[in-house]
Amino acid sequence: MATDPNAPVLVMEGVVGGYGRMTILNGLSFSVARATITTIIGPNGAGKSTAFKAIFGLLNLSAGRIILEGKDVRGFSPAALIGEGVCYVPQGRNIFPELSVQDNLELGGVALGTTKAMRPRVEEALDRFPILRQKARAQASTLSGGQQKLLEIARGLIAHPKLMLIDEPSIGLSPLMVKDVFATLQKLRDQGVSILMVEQNARSALEISDNGIVLETGRTRLVGTAQSILNDPRIAKLFLGAEVDLETPASP
Repeated sequence: MATDPNAPVLVMEGVVGGYGRMTILNGLSFSVARATITTIIGPNGAGKSTAFKAIFGLLNLSAGRIILEGKDVRGFSPAALIGEGVCYVPQGRNIFPELSVQDNLELGGVALGTTKAMRPRVEEALDRFPILRQKARAQASTLSGGQQKLLEIARGLIAHPKLMLIDEPSIGLSPLMVKDVFATLQKLRDQGVSILMVEQNARSALEISDNGIVLETGRTRLVGTAQSILNDPRIAKLFLGAEVDLETPASP
């Protein structure tokens, strides 16, 4: 059955889950539009990274549905979700430092099954990221922090994902490299990749996003365009570091 191009790529419906007896997500619900960048913001402990773990099959859930392109994928393993078109770039560094850049990219194609299928995808990634082609034979540990993050993104793209989950991409990067990484995400969005991002630099992330989601205590507090969230005085005060009058009513 053909996919409706206007349907969300991802829908979370009433998701409840956590770690052991501790519930972090308390009926979390939101959707991600196709070929957009959607940024999740909220205070520490709101459940932002936990939401990613739920989507990527790394969290036991007690309720709710996770719909990927019309299919309920709750309970799918990470390997199965990669096969369904989900790419997860966790926070921190997640490369194999002693391997070459090319070897790291080839590991991203393991799920494709054959070298014949993987090689053109690796070449495509190297074409997309010229700095990685220049350093293809170098150990990944010799790359700068920003280049390592680009390598993680490039490796995730080997599987031609429908949805990329990227958690705190700016951690440890210089302001210049943050701009490069954000520009890369915008290019991917323009090429049809749907991106769901958690980012500590909330204002900068929303400025390059289409939509935003505000979480509190594992629940969705607000969903809207990124611009509407940036313009909401109460959200700006609480999460974006703005000095505003708390008596100003929040946007609906």
